[in-house]
Amino acid sequence: MKPFYLLLGAESALAERALTKLTAELKSENAQITTIFASETQIGDISDAVAPSLFADRRALVIKDLQDLPEDSKEEVTRYLEDPDPTMTVIFIHKGGVKGKALLDAIKKAKPEIIACDAIKKESDKEIFVKEMFQDAGRKATPGAVKALVAALGSDLRELQQAVSQISLDAPAGAIDEALVDKFHQGRIETTGFDVADATLEGNLPIALITLRSALETGTDPVMVTSAIASSLRSIAKVSGVSRGAKSFELAGQLGMAPWQIDKARRQLQYWTPRGIATAVAAIAKADADVKGASPDPIYALEKALRTITAARGQR
Repeated sequence: MKPFYLLLGAESALAERALTKLTAELKSENAQITTIFASETQIGDISDAVAPSLFADRRALVIKDLQDLPEDSKEEVTRYLEDPDPTMTVIFIHKGGVKGKALLDAIKKAKPEIIACDAIKKESDKEIFVKEMFQDAGRKATPGAVKALVAALGSDLRELQQAVSQISLDAPAGAIDEALVDKFHQGRIETTGFDVADATLEGNLPIALITLRSALETGTDPVMVTSAIASSLRSIAKVSGVSRGAKSFELAGQLGMAPWQIDKARRQLQYWTPRGIATAVAAIAKADADVKGASPDPIYALEKALRTITAARGQR
């Protein structure tokens, strides 16, 4: 593998897919992988992570959200770029935009392999993405099946990822055709974690509970529900910190969100206070732990979280 990789762009679904492939290759080489979130980095963290090790022949460092790296830690990156360790691979993940551009330019001068993760807008590009996702899952899908899936869920790549995963796991052997996609769309993927998240953040507990039951009955993993709600809460928190007068398309690169996601989060934000968001974040964090094994009854834990979060909407 190369010493440096740069995953560049605001589409997190593409960045995650690229990172999954890279980490799989690193694991095949028995590499020791360290992951750092740039915003949480303290002075010395990066230097320690790239320092020579006596215990691993191959190592890798993943730095997520590089645009949020504190100024005090940037010199550690630039210093390492000048004298990289031949046994080390560093994967930088940057959402694009002007934030952290000087460091980004320095990384580009080190000639990393750049993997574009720009937002996908064209239907044809979304179809290529879905086709490749099926290939990653070891399944073949007909052109009609790919088009049908994009037509049904093409507004969000994460939902497309979830749909491809569900169909790949549950569909019988053989090529996946349009009829199979239609069947799954009418049932298994009609209700998703994001549907539950929307009803929950709107404060509509009865609909949230009904949607949750529908999602679970049609095959949605409870973890996907907590993930969707957490993602929606993060979006609200992100837009709360920017000027209301700024255009959504101007903020897309800075926030790592599509303009329509920013608009949606802004609409939801008007009913949420900082205290309410904090309560909701704590509730979904506990629910996430519960559905991953901390609770003997994950469904009850989810329902309890929905009640707490809907009650937190508008909390003073």
